[in-house]
Amino acid sequence: MANSKLIIVEGPQGAGKTTVTDYIRFFLPHTNLYRLCGTSDKTTTGKEKAAKMYDGLLNYIESLQNDSINLLFDRTFFTEEIYCRLGFKDYSFSDVYERLLERFAKFDFDFYYITLYLNDENEYAKRLIRDDKGITDYAKYTVESSINQQKAYLQMADEIEKKYPHIHVIKFNNLVPLEEMQEKIKQLLS
Repeated sequence: MANSKLIIVEGPQGAGKTTVTDYIRFFLPHTNLYRLCGTSDKTTTGKEKAAKMYDGLLNYIESLQNDSINLLFDRTFFTEEIYCRLGFKDYSFSDVYERLLERFAKFDFDFYYITLYLNDENEYAKRLIRDDKGITDYAKYTVESSINQQKAYLQMADEIEKKYPHIHVIKFNNLVPLEEMQEKIKQLLS
């Protein structure tokens, strides 16, 4: 396995992805951070757009396998699959998701899949106070939406862990003080 890390951070709105990925980018040398949000097209043509975009992303990642660079993603195609599973989109993405995940799992990286969650779901009410100007219906920041996403992401993490034992699947309760989160993340990625 290569020394370079491929780190995917996923989780519901309000779970702390930005805080965690910013920290990882800061402490892990030679790390490029990418923030993706997928396509906003929730019609069936959105599936084609998303598939094309993520195939291109995987081609890019594949080209960097031997470059001693760590790649860190705040959301990828896992989010597309979650949003489809929860009915936010008019199509199923599962066939594309399975194909992309199979390809991802073969890359020569030390692969970490991190799912953030909050064991106190009431905390989402505090964390989701945001300016929702311009947010589309399927991405509105609501406590109920984040809780439903959290359940789906945790289930997805279990599925990945079962099917791909070489992927470091980490379910991280991000309801800890900042310093404790930083120390735990360091330990998990060491």
